[in-house]
Amino acid sequence: MNSNASYKNHHSFILTGIPGMPDKNPWMAFPLGFLYALTLLGNGTILAVVKVEQSLHEPMYYFLCILALTDVSLSMSTLPSMLSIFWFNAPEIPFDACITQMFFIHGFGVVESGVLVSMAFDRYVAIRDPLRYVSILTHGLIGKIGLVVFARAVCVVFPVPFLIKRLPFCRSNVLSHSYCLHQDAMRLACASTRVNSLYGLIVVILTLGLDALVILFSYILILKTVLGIASRAERFKALNTCLSHICAVLLFYIPLIGATMIHRFGKHLSPVIHMLMANIYLLLPPVLNPIVYSVKTKQIRRRIIQVFQGRKNRA
Repeated sequence: MNSNASYKNHHSFILTGIPGMPDKNPWMAFPLGFLYALTLLGNGTILAVVKVEQSLHEPMYYFLCILALTDVSLSMSTLPSMLSIFWFNAPEIPFDACITQMFFIHGFGVVESGVLVSMAFDRYVAIRDPLRYVSILTHGLIGKIGLVVFARAVCVVFPVPFLIKRLPFCRSNVLSHSYCLHQDAMRLACASTRVNSLYGLIVVILTLGLDALVILFSYILILKTVLGIASRAERFKALNTCLSHICAVLLFYIPLIGATMIHRFGKHLSPVIHMLMANIYLLLPPVLNPIVYSVKTKQIRRRIIQVFQGRKNRA
């Protein structure tokens, strides 16, 4: 019996739903199912509208489509383990499945950060040189930017599964979240995790940290350009085109910073708070980004209204 438990500890992890209240996990099933459905519906709508609406065939909306695809991919990375815990009450996940999920969650997180940087560059070019905007950000350049963003994420996250796989796990195999994260699995190892911690810190600084600085610098340049515009109405119009992107940046970075701060300094807080912040970080942006862009983009909003009115008239 002991050997079987030891084998299980080395070859699987136990994910955590609602900490300390496993009997309450089914309560989260339908809210989570609703959020995933909303993510697919919202981002799918953005992709469909941009495809059929000719006026949206511009660089800004191509980047928005890349963001929507990234949001869906990030959500789908957490979906299997979330369903397993909250719908089927099956918290055990095989070791290899866990590190695979870990790769995709961290990878698409880095991709999303890179896409937000690309969108900041897009806004700078649109405001700095509006007449040459489309000729500068050609389809070819947008495709190359997308490939670079994706390749960067793969390169920096690729070593993570191997860094985890080299560690021996002979203690508890219970993770503190309902999905697999590098820092969460790392703390269960019964050997030094200095290399993992150092690599994780370097990756965060050189991707998310550097991206945040680049976005900030982009907006300093944008603000400088906008202040040079003579017409007050034109200044307002230029800044208004950036609002959706600013909201997307805040939706990504504020939950990330909040989850990081609570993880580092909130040891005294209830585990439920840690669980909520970790889930908000991964689930909130994919749900709210399409809503923000639909509300702020007249063409998207108009097309969605037309679709609903058409269905209503047919009914």
